Amino acid sequence: PSVSLIRIEGNDLIKEEQLRDALKNGGVEEGDIFRRASLDQIRLELLKVYNAAGRYTATIDTEVEEVEGNRVALNIDIKEGKTAIVKQVNIIGNKNFTDDELLDLFDTGLTNMWSFWTDNDKYARERVSADIERLRSFYLDRGYIKFEINSTDVSISPDQKQVYININLTEGAPYTLSEIKLAGETGVADTALREAITAQPGDVYSRKALTRIIDNMQKALGDAGYLGGKLNATPEFVSDNEVAITIFVEPGKVTYVRRIEIRGNSTTADEVIRREIPQMEGALAKADLIDRAKEKLDRMGYFSSINIKTQPVAGTDDQVDVLIDVQEQALGQFSAGIGFSDSAGALFDLGLQQDNFLGTGNSFGIAVSNSSVLQELSLNFTDPYYTLDGVSRGFDVYYRKRDFQNDDGADFNTNEMGGSISFGYPIDQNQRISASLGIDDTEVQLNYNPNDPDPDKRACDSKIPASICNFVGGTADSYGTYQLNLGWRYNDLNSRFFPTKGRSQRIDLAIALPGGDLSYYKATYDGRYYYPLDVDETWSLGFKTRFGYADSLDSKEFPFFKNFFAGGLSTVRGYGNNSLGPRDGDDPLGGDILLTGSAELIFPVPFLEDNSDLRTTAFIDAGNVYSRECGTGLVNCSENIELGDLRMSAGVGLSWLTAIGPLSVSYAQALNEQSGDVTDAIQFALGRTF
Repeated sequence: PSVSLIRIEGNDLIKEEQLRDALKNGGVEEGDIFRRASLDQIRLELLKVYNAAGRYTATIDTEVEEVEGNRVALNIDIKEGKTAIVKQVNIIGNKNFTDDELLDLFDTGLTNMWSFWTDNDKYARERVSADIERLRSFYLDRGYIKFEINSTDVSISPDQKQVYININLTEGAPYTLSEIKLAGETGVADTALREAITAQPGDVYSRKALTRIIDNMQKALGDAGYLGGKLNATPEFVSDNEVAITIFVEPGKVTYVRRIEIRGNSTTADEVIRREIPQMEGALAKADLIDRAKEKLDRMGYFSSINIKTQPVAGTDDQVDVLIDVQEQALGQFSAGIGFSDSAGALFDLGLQQDNFLGTGNSFGIAVSNSSVLQELSLNFTDPYYTLDGVSRGFDVYYRKRDFQNDDGADFNTNEMGGSISFGYPIDQNQRISASLGIDDTEVQLNYNPNDPDPDKRACDSKIPASICNFVGGTADSYGTYQLNLGWRYNDLNSRFFPTKGRSQRIDLAIALPGGDLSYYKATYDGRYYYPLDVDETWSLGFKTRFGYADSLDSKEFPFFKNFFAGGLSTVRGYGNNSLGPRDGDDPLGGDILLTGSAELIFPVPFLEDNSDLRTTAFIDAGNVYSRECGTGLVNCSENIELGDLRMSAGVGLSWLTAIGPLSVSYAQALNEQSGDVTDAIQFALGRTF
């Protein structure tokens, strides 16, 4: 008879697909001729799988069921048992390092208080193999080039519930480098290859350092067009404690790109992707250009994953195809929804906002928003490639009504209406300058007590700060301005949402030109810097700062409704939103000088393998706003920048890229809270990252 069906039951730990692969490797699968001897083979193959997972008490029962047509069905019933516990790990032969030092390298260990979570005391063959490789790397990175693992013995207790592991090793002696030399054809990459040799004679031999040198040399060859270059390092023992390394270089032929293929972009047009790729078809293939293409595509924020690889062209030895696989992510859509922010309260929005509108790479948005803080109707459009050289052009029209009292500010409203046209020009791959010209009309309305009999004094008699009353001169006033905005940006961050390496800088200068009702300038600087702490860039240090300075260009004071504010999720976490700086009673007024900064430790989410959509940070924030003119009755107001007035906080934060946008939550404690400060330990918002 033939095997028509194989049924497997009782497997919870190991997936059925893995078990069927084991049967196939043993020569048993559906459609084969059935032989009675196959039953023993089935049992042995499945027990191998479970033994590798430490389930030595697993049992396999098989049953043959006859079916019509000279066929049989094999029913396999599995009792998986329990994983054997590691009772003891012995390391034999170590003289220069203690057992504790070496066992600290192992994921496999004895039962402890965390074993219920980590399962480190459960035996698994793959885990032990990884531990042994980690042990080998430990010695080879410390000069023990002749280190050897002589044997690894795993013994099982009679009840098959406990495992004893014995590792026998020979340390050898530590070696230092006498020299690292090149051999072979180095060609045009000779200088770059020699610059990649960072180790010096007398340094302790390290396999990790040697691997890094070879990787840098491989990149140097690739940057010179030798994508198929080969490197081989050979040790030569000069004495009992010195070794010389010779690196043989085989650059091969210069490689050219035949074709660039883009796959996975069901919405985004090929042109939008290709214009970001510095590597050209038909040109010399350069590794640095291909690497830069990935960074630029990642920085666009259109794709959740990007994979770029080169593939040799069949029949040639000097051509490759560049294959770019992308996975698109939602960047905005037609929306009608509600939300909530701890600073703005209930939110309502209706509209469309897309950074990659219809796959064209253009940014387009039309939105209606309504909350207790902000009511807005806006339309914006930006074409990042208005010209082939990357000159951008954008338009923006808006109407905004903002209630500063509900935004933890003073008791007044503003109604803004205006529009602008903007252009941006690329200086190089990472730098752009921009300019925009627009008009703006802002109406300021002071909230007053309607029972006050004197309408001319209503505003100033209803707890409105005197500085605001004096500026407006009544209960309402309107100000028309001509707006000129100039900007410079530098950005080489490796990701748009969750960068781990690189820096970005931005300088903006907003000028209300003479000829309008108000004339002033407002300058800001934003800087970010990220430094990875490990090769995988899962741990990084991040530093952020923001400076601002504003002043009037005419005899009138700087408009209070354009002041800087600090405090909250985007500046100094742990303090109330917009609560820092000069205050009139309980009303924060903001200031014309802003100073904030932050230092962060970025680390992976514990016990989670995929951190691509999550970011956890531990941070310290500092900042405040200052006013150069402190009126009577203002508190927390300093006409000079006093660093001692900076408010500081520390805490942890989590950002999550959800299907509807980034969600950020922070928990922070104020470190130097002063009398009258408003603190807020837990803060969150939908639509922004830290």
